[in-house]
Amino acid sequence: MDTLISTLDTALRTLFAPPHAARPMPQAAVTFDPQGRDDVLAAAERQLAGGLMRVNHVGEVCAQALYSAQALATRNPALRAQFAHAAAQETDHLAWTAQRLEALGARPSLLNPLWYAGAFGLGLVAGRLGDKVSLAFLVETENQVEAHLHSHLERLPTADHASRAVVAQMKLDEAQHALDAQHAGAAQLPAPVKTLMAAAAKVMTTVAQRI
Repeated sequence: MDTLISTLDTALRTLFAPPHAARPMPQAAVTFDPQGRDDVLAAAERQLAGGLMRVNHVGEVCAQALYSAQALATRNPALRAQFAHAAAQETDHLAWTAQRLEALGARPSLLNPLWYAGAFGLGLVAGRLGDKVSLAFLVETENQVEAHLHSHLERLPTADHASRAVVAQMKLDEAQHALDAQHAGAAQLPAPVKTLMAAAAKVMTTVAQRI
């Protein structure tokens, strides 16, 4: 019952409450404005950065759902603790991306409840197939997210140092989550499953950038 209550609480806080980071927001080594303002970006640059950070925010909404579902499905206390630790870092990401959206004058995705529900369902299915499969799903998800964040570092406006600092730290964290899951005993997913996951992620990122 406690796990179910915690799962529901995570969903409500992710979708309807302002997220709070345990770690300070990453800071760029070089700031583009002494006061950290975003009005030095051109309108088109702000729009692009806002769209990309909305996608990243959706990714963190999905991460909360995924880890919550996998923690609910596993019977391994150590693995549940690992999921909880990773989810805490993803909460930092959720807060940071929300702050960047606000600074850029952009809004979160209108479809966040849908994204959350879909990710939770996938995480629950993976978890029900066993811990090794659940971890394998996590490894592939984090690998794809890391690659996706790398592409955003290439696409974000050069002057948007604040967003780039956030994305760079997120990329490091996601790589560590994948490595931790691999060390915990992840199986190897079949190539067709990886391809299907990549296709689903492509649809999500394309839609989320606009809606």
